[in-house]
Amino acid sequence: MTSIGDVRFGRFRLDMDQRQLTRDGAVVPLGGRALDVLCAIVAAKGDIVSKDELMAQVWPGLVVEENNIQVHISALRKALDEGASGQSHLVTVTGRGYRFVGLERAAARASLTAEPSYPALPDKPSIAVLPFANLSGDAEQEYFADGISEDIITALAHFRWFFVIARQSSFTYKGRTVDVKQIARELGVRYVLEGSVRRSAQRVRITAQLVDASTGGHIWAERYDRELADIFAVQDEITEQVAGAIEPELLKAEGGRVVARAPGSLTAWDIIRQGTWHFHQLTEPTHVRSLELFREAAKIAPDLPEAWMWVSRAATGIVAYGWCTDREAMLQESMQAALKAVRRDEKDAYAHFALAMTHVFSGELEQAIRASEKAAEISPSFALAHVGLGMARLYTGRAQAAIEPLERGLRLNPFDPQNSHWFRLLALALYFSGQHDRALTAALRAVKARPGWPLTLETAAVCYAALGQMQEAHECIDEMRQLPAPKGDPTSIMRARNPEWAENIACQLRKVQQPI
Repeated sequence: MTSIGDVRFGRFRLDMDQRQLTRDGAVVPLGGRALDVLCAIVAAKGDIVSKDELMAQVWPGLVVEENNIQVHISALRKALDEGASGQSHLVTVTGRGYRFVGLERAAARASLTAEPSYPALPDKPSIAVLPFANLSGDAEQEYFADGISEDIITALAHFRWFFVIARQSSFTYKGRTVDVKQIARELGVRYVLEGSVRRSAQRVRITAQLVDASTGGHIWAERYDRELADIFAVQDEITEQVAGAIEPELLKAEGGRVVARAPGSLTAWDIIRQGTWHFHQLTEPTHVRSLELFREAAKIAPDLPEAWMWVSRAATGIVAYGWCTDREAMLQESMQAALKAVRRDEKDAYAHFALAMTHVFSGELEQAIRASEKAAEISPSFALAHVGLGMARLYTGRAQAAIEPLERGLRLNPFDPQNSHWFRLLALALYFSGQHDRALTAALRAVKARPGWPLTLETAAVCYAALGQMQEAHECIDEMRQLPAPKGDPTSIMRARNPEWAENIACQLRKVQQPI
């Protein structure tokens, strides 16, 4: 039986080498013959497999009744829940046999993950901060442990000589047992910081250790037992000691505390950490809830830049995804909050990014470019500054100029929950630069990052159509039609500002509507 490796379709993954089918990572129980049938049909790469061919491959040298095939086909369809989804991957071709629909697109997506290549190490000290383990014995304290890690990432990103992997990417390893060398290879970094947090009453114990993943050796380790009110000082100590362990002579040049925080703002910090957990779930209810929490934090600590920055980011996100009824009022709140954040700390890269995104969705694209450039200038390792710059450039019609910052931001933050949006923007930038093959690769990464988002499927369909792969384009559109229509499209401003681009997309989609 010919193997084509690892393929994915919908929520399923079929490992042809291990002969195993999984759904959302869980093994789907299948009989040996049923699995043989599935592998035989998938291995045909979309071609029709006759019943005689199935007999020869699955039951070689045996005499069996023909209805055995149908029994196993029925079992496979039940295992794939095709009746519930309305989508059929195993298609009966009357009088001829069976065909696996969607294999070409699934195989293309699988090849993106099957490649063994890893990112090259940057030409500067590179580090990933893993989520600190919560040892408090209370699941409610998860946000606190996460918050410690997030703040250290933010502080390290302020050192211009560091390449720091963004929070959303390093946090994909939360709760997983993965060797630090493997993590470093996957993220393309040399150093990994890991640790734990134990919080009780008014005290906190934090342990941290810095590992050189190239050798597996520990460079530095420390334990802190402090009053809870001293948490900010502990975070700064960890940050400075990590920086000092990697590049001590550069640390001397920097000097002083990395991030200034408002005194007495621990309560607001707690609320913000809870809000960020909701924010990163990327759903309408959680985004709305995060905004409520950020507003509360800003009310408690009005001098805390971070609180206002998050108010702005949550409000802009609600606008971008069409989750509000009064767009103008939400954008006005976002702008006011972003300006307050910038005024309270002009060296806060996150605040300038929040301002940039507000400018984008207000249609003020040149201002958005300047704010994004300022964020990148303050913190070169801040992934969102780069993708924000790429986004603003793309929306102004400068597709080629958008590619580099989008690719740089995605390198810094390869696993962000919102990478479906950023990879989609990269696909569009490549598409309108005439690089249709690369555009398709980016579009399929967007689909992989968020399989259930119709807009990524639409973009993939456009790229397929431009390459003349109409069967795959049709499959994208068919899958898209089975999903609820999105309430908003973050690229609507791009289309409004570039009507020729909008017409190009519409033309490709009209081609897909025509019979093959």
